[in-house]
Amino acid sequence: MNNWHTFLASRGAVIHEQEVSHFGDLQAELSATVTNGILADLSHLSLLKLSGEDAVSFLQGQVTNDVKQLNGNNSQYTGYCTPKGRLIALFLAYRHADNLYLQLDKRLAEAITKRLRMYVLRSKVVIEDISDNTVRMGISGKSAETALRGLFPALPSVVHEVVSNEKGLLIRLPGPVPRYELISDAAHAENIWQQLRQQLEPVGRNAWEWLEIQAGVPDIQPGTQEEFVPQMVNLDVLGGINFKKGCYTGQEIVARTHYLGKVKRRTQLAHLSGENQPQPGDDVFVDDGNEPVGKIVRSAPSPAGGFDVLAEVRLESLEAGKLSCNGSPLVLSPLPYSLD
Repeated sequence: MNNWHTFLASRGAVIHEQEVSHFGDLQAELSATVTNGILADLSHLSLLKLSGEDAVSFLQGQVTNDVKQLNGNNSQYTGYCTPKGRLIALFLAYRHADNLYLQLDKRLAEAITKRLRMYVLRSKVVIEDISDNTVRMGISGKSAETALRGLFPALPSVVHEVVSNEKGLLIRLPGPVPRYELISDAAHAENIWQQLRQQLEPVGRNAWEWLEIQAGVPDIQPGTQEEFVPQMVNLDVLGGINFKKGCYTGQEIVARTHYLGKVKRRTQLAHLSGENQPQPGDDVFVDDGNEPVGKIVRSAPSPAGGFDVLAEVRLESLEAGKLSCNGSPLVLSPLPYSLD
């Protein structure tokens, strides 16, 4: 257990596999995501730092978005694909002090770092996992802005805007309620947590996952690597693909999907009743069919009971019958953005 997790454990956090599961009452935390402001540790995510004079040009040839547009005042979602256009990671990317940063699922970080380094060749780029040297917190809810103004007098007002000061960086994230990520170092993190804790309810990973799902933000996890072309998880709708930037790994397939016709598979927001949580990569079926029509992308317990999910499905199956996963029906809800 690192020093940061030791600090959180002393404040009631239950730590499992180096991430905060909850603070003692998961159902109360889920309820707080709806009614109050919440504060989440994001140790389940890793942060990669790319430094060196060729960092921008190198990453530009690897990912789906235009990293040249990162200027220190903004962030973006971007995908990392195989040559066949299948996603092996999704990043939240931003730039700070002439370095590029990529945040991703912690379970993928080691393999993705190794893969990126394979393509560095003669480029002047250094790729490091700095997760242990940073603390990342998620803040959301009605009282989020009031709590944050004690640390950042000027808050980011639009999605993906970034502001910074001596305490760290603050990124505005998408979603139906005000939502932010705060990135700091160990020297400031404990005081920041204590200050925010005065107005916000601490929560574990499940509560933050639920908020990500409600925002319609996909993720790539071990069970879904190489399952999706970026458009299947709505990455284009979220501004995570730039179709004018030029070549990158998998670009031909991604561009063909875009230019040759309407996307036939999309990710939907849905609710599933029952006691068994679906896992990313689980198959989705229509009626009692034996042929899968999609897969679970993200899943989290719902404040209303059961589970809320992001599920990638064939669009034609939405009209064909009732969707289900692991024998339980999926009830669709509107996404917070349009797929048209």
